[in-house]
Amino acid sequence: MRSESVAWPPASAQAASLLEEAADLLVLHRDFAAAVERCEAGCDSLGPGTGPESSAEVKCSLCVVGIQALAEMNRWREVLSWVLQYYHVPEHLPPKVLELCILLYSKVKEPQVMLEAGGSWLRDRTNKSLPEYGSLLELYLLHVLLPLGRFEGAEELVRGCDVFDRDQQLAFLGAICESRCQWTQREEMHLAAEEQQDAATETVLGALSQKLLNMLTLLRRALRSMSSHFYLLPYKKVLLATFLLYLVVVRLDPASPTSLPFIYKLVQLFRQAWAAVFSPIHRPPIQD
Repeated sequence: MRSESVAWPPASAQAASLLEEAADLLVLHRDFAAAVERCEAGCDSLGPGTGPESSAEVKCSLCVVGIQALAEMNRWREVLSWVLQYYHVPEHLPPKVLELCILLYSKVKEPQVMLEAGGSWLRDRTNKSLPEYGSLLELYLLHVLLPLGRFEGAEELVRGCDVFDRDQQLAFLGAICESRCQWTQREEMHLAAEEQQDAATETVLGALSQKLLNMLTLLRRALRSMSSHFYLLPYKKVLLATFLLYLVVVRLDPASPTSLPFIYKLVQLFRQAWAAVFSPIHRPPIQD
């Protein structure tokens, strides 16, 4: 892409010089951001429209270098919108630029980005007369439609293509059929895996539910046992202890010597209540 080897018209001289700088920055210096800047400046200098054939070639080369630089910077998401700002619609993309876009988005596992743009380019009547049309249709078929499961669209595209002869059409239709079978098998395997996962989840939830039910049963039994203890408490003593506590806290001075008998009596009552709660079930004494 050296400007010395090509006799550029004056209108393309500036863009060609920027193309040379961008290529050096990309390959030799690996300054990808600067390479993109040179490509943008070169495309802007050419202005809108396709212009002469030489200008179109320079513009296409600038976009190719720009795509490679953006990909090196992991800015592949910007590639399609970046080239469309200079070609405006997908139908006007050069075949080389479209090919790079399809391969790039296929490599990063994002073929859906090129679904609409590639289809628009292939449906354009002007593009159907280009010598690269057949190879681009095959590329779009294998790297966009089939990975996305667009089998009906792929069959329609192959049957409506005048570039392929009968044998080529049959070969592509066979490839589409095989890809459809593989897609169906993957879907069935995925569905079976989901069903197994759901069954395992239900089993785990069932086991957890059973454990929770057992815990609630044990808790109910414990509460019932505790309630039986509380029913047998000597409530009169508890009430008396509460009353004495009230007297000690509210009416009496704990530091006074006259309060000691009441405090001692209160401690004795609380010990009896504690023993009644945490001892075996109280049985009332048997009177002779």
